[in-house]
Amino acid sequence: MPMTPSLTFDFAGIELDRQQGLSRQLYQALRQRILDGRLGSGTRLPASRDLALALSISRNSVMRAYDQLYAEGFIEGRIGDGTYVAQLPDKPVSAKKLSTKVSTGLSPGLSTALSTFLPSEAGDLSSKVIHSASMERLEQHHLKPHLQGLPRAFRVGIPAFDLFPFDVWGKLHAAFWRKPGLHQLGYGDPAGEWRLRELIAVYLRTSRDLQCDAEQIVITSGAQQAIALCAQLLLNDGDGVAIENPGYRAAGHAFAVAGATLRGMPVDEEGMRSPDFQGKACKLAYVTPSHQYPLGVTMSLARRLELLAWAERTQGWIVEDDYDGEYRYSGAPLAPLAALDRHGRVLYVGTFGKVAFPALRLGYLVLPRNLVKPFSQRRAVDMRHSEIGTQAVMAEFIAAGHFQRHIRRMRRAALSRRDALLAGWPEDVRGCSPMPKPVAGLHVSVAVESLARERELVAKADSVGVEIGALSDYWLPDSETPVDKRAGLVLGFAAVPEADIASALERLRGVWRE
Repeated sequence: MPMTPSLTFDFAGIELDRQQGLSRQLYQALRQRILDGRLGSGTRLPASRDLALALSISRNSVMRAYDQLYAEGFIEGRIGDGTYVAQLPDKPVSAKKLSTKVSTGLSPGLSTALSTFLPSEAGDLSSKVIHSASMERLEQHHLKPHLQGLPRAFRVGIPAFDLFPFDVWGKLHAAFWRKPGLHQLGYGDPAGEWRLRELIAVYLRTSRDLQCDAEQIVITSGAQQAIALCAQLLLNDGDGVAIENPGYRAAGHAFAVAGATLRGMPVDEEGMRSPDFQGKACKLAYVTPSHQYPLGVTMSLARRLELLAWAERTQGWIVEDDYDGEYRYSGAPLAPLAALDRHGRVLYVGTFGKVAFPALRLGYLVLPRNLVKPFSQRRAVDMRHSEIGTQAVMAEFIAAGHFQRHIRRMRRAALSRRDALLAGWPEDVRGCSPMPKPVAGLHVSVAVESLARERELVAKADSVGVEIGALSDYWLPDSETPVDKRAGLVLGFAAVPEADIASALERLRGVWRE
């Protein structure tokens, strides 16, 4: 039976290539129409069956596109009343091609260190010195060292690296060093090995809808060095930095050492509030929008657009840390904030440490084009360039298809280990809220009624060899939130196999039993 399209929905211009992924194309077409205002807030979308008939595609393709739009906050379901475009800020994102490119020069919003970099030899460039004021900030924002040794349940920030294909990696490593290209053995490009940068750009375009080129990518020694570079080159002493509170303390540490004033921004179910909230003047915002660390919430589309509008209006910078974006357990990974950026204000931080293993120390930055040269020069000052072997082997690992297969395996393993934690978690622990079901990432947080109870639970867990993070440790020391409201437990669920998770939960039930 022919279908009558909804009068509120415009099909014009939606053309799908039958040789490509239909659900992905439909998702992209609808997403662009929402962003440029052709589908306004409150527009009712056709039922999946009706849209499938209109476009002559399967209903499953439409449902997958709708699921992705729903996960990223573009649409919302109303019980018994269909699917609608979500309520978004009044000012839509321009219909121009969304990318991390910029057309302006190196003038507004840059630090003195960055704007004074000259195209001279790397050895003539001087780096910032950590002065006494920065050391005082370092002490104020004390950073706990990462736990070392074999991972235990429930260590946070550790993937299932027991599943890494070391035999494949070893063969690729041996093959490279058996006969390396002589051109690769001299001083290399401080931005990183070109082939690896090309492959990362392809991966981000296909898996994240992040339209970037190899020229915009700078290889780093892990995500932490990427964050530190942003702090060193984008900030002057005393500049305000909006960071999530609670949040990733190592990032705050990097900004504090660079001389910044940390301004903790509250995080709710929609993610971090914009720096405009409470009128806090900031030059840079650091966010983990796809899976907030440590609370695990996803930043809503409205908040993302507000943050981008803030950066455009104030010429501020946004450092987006997509530390575990590969781990999403329903649908495809979310498109990053950088995919919405059309003014070159977002610097995207990625890492291989959460897919391979942390000791690899391999990450990358996706930069606006006009920042690539000064960032590369600064890396040349610090370390000339990254070691060639790891970069070359990772490039071959990706090119041969091992990387994507490994991601799928790691996602399945993390999901299975998450389910083992959920199934065995003791729901009757006094003072603990119910454990939420994480839809992404490698950790989960549970609220606790008081700081004293949090400390008691963490200490008892440690007494039986179980690692649990204290949520209160993720807050800035000068937070206005009452201390008991900061209490909670943070548990990583991917570090050890299901049998070890079951054993740890059994010990917790014994030691936590009143």
